[in-house]
Amino acid sequence: MTSFETVLYDLSAIFLYPAMAAILLALGYAVFSLGAFMLDHFLRRRADYRSPLFLYFRETAALSDDLELWIMRRLELLRMTSRISPLLGLVATLIPMGPALLALTENDAASVGKNMVVAFAGVTLALIAASIAFFVLNVRRRWLFEELRDIEKNHMQAGGEG
Repeated sequence: MTSFETVLYDLSAIFLYPAMAAILLALGYAVFSLGAFMLDHFLRRRADYRSPLFLYFRETAALSDDLELWIMRRLELLRMTSRISPLLGLVATLIPMGPALLALTENDAASVGKNMVVAFAGVTLALIAASIAFFVLNVRRRWLFEELRDIEKNHMQAGGEG
């Protein structure tokens, strides 16, 4: 490699460990969110269940737009995790691919294997995190908008009667 190519590779290699750390954080958050989701799923079956959205509405008497903004804020981290994790997985895949390809040209199978394990582990964990976050995000979004619809219907009925 020329010195320019070496500098470019060295610059990109700096981001491997931060990308892997971010992937692990995303995976941890996704698993935590899945656990919270499962708990919410069981709590929602109870007759006396009151959602956080309903409690927020009752405390603030927020308008529909404000409730939608509350929903967006509540789902923002899940949405970012589901969208950014695959990109981080791609970064974690491409950085070790350079040395793996160079090792391939030198018939260094051990180095190829070592770099490919890192590459595939990064993308696999990132896709698992993104998949979990995407699932939880979509079901939670549906739940929250169903609750918003119920709040709006009940509020309009109460307002129409008074």
